[in-house]
Amino acid sequence: MTAQMQVQEDFEYCEGVIRRHSKSFYYAFSKLPEEKAQAVYAIYAFCRTADDSVDETSGNAAQLRELERVNAELGRFARGEYIDHPLWRALRVVFNTYDMDLEPFYDQIKGQRMDLSFEAPQTLEDVETYSYYVAGSVGRMLLPIIASQSKVDCTDAAVNLGVAMQVTNILRDVGEDFREKGRIYLPTEELERVGYRKDQLAHSEINEGFIQVWELMAKRAEALYDEFITCISNFDADSQIPIVVSAQVYREILTSVRQNNYDCFKQRNFVTKQEMIRILTDSAK
Repeated sequence: MTAQMQVQEDFEYCEGVIRRHSKSFYYAFSKLPEEKAQAVYAIYAFCRTADDSVDETSGNAAQLRELERVNAELGRFARGEYIDHPLWRALRVVFNTYDMDLEPFYDQIKGQRMDLSFEAPQTLEDVETYSYYVAGSVGRMLLPIIASQSKVDCTDAAVNLGVAMQVTNILRDVGEDFREKGRIYLPTEELERVGYRKDQLAHSEINEGFIQVWELMAKRAEALYDEFITCISNFDADSQIPIVVSAQVYREILTSVRQNNYDCFKQRNFVTKQEMIRILTDSAK
């Protein structure tokens, strides 16, 4: 196999990861120029590997070992060592092509550690701190690819988008997170303020107090989406439409939950393919 064929296979492996795990991200980022799209796929595959080391391993000790394995491989990668795996080979091409920063990759792993030693967030600020490590860090990873020509620092905008998406995930997955992981990512102080109890959440109760807390977080996410959009002209011209589409598709999840009367317990809230096409069409105008 030639070196070029190997590179192509490695990026196809990464593309397969994003296609399997996130139809909305794949739909948006596949509209990038091929080289940039492949770079995004490789970064997504890294984040998925870090996330899966926690989610697909049983037992806290085994999860920690698996996460430390990924961290050790990242350390080897940082030292320029060769790692015989399509993810790391593809990432090496990305790092050789773009002015990449390793810090957000380590921040992503820190976010997975926070999940392993989960503590319910007390405040909305705690939610946003956690959201930075697991998702805002991804915005920073992507920045050298989607804002490579920018004359201004787009870091805050990229982080805002990642945090907004993670808060959206939390609001979409309230029931699933509690059922499958026993976790409540809604801020404790806000739940106590409205008198919404854990047993009510366990019974999937949707009342005025729950909606107040949900909307508090949703409005914060929407404010972050808005802040991101105001900076979109600073991103590379060939990247603006795909990242606006990814932001708008994710934002629409909040609309979906509202249309389903805030049922994020028993209903899977998502954006349809038809809606994604409409968002793409509108964004391209």
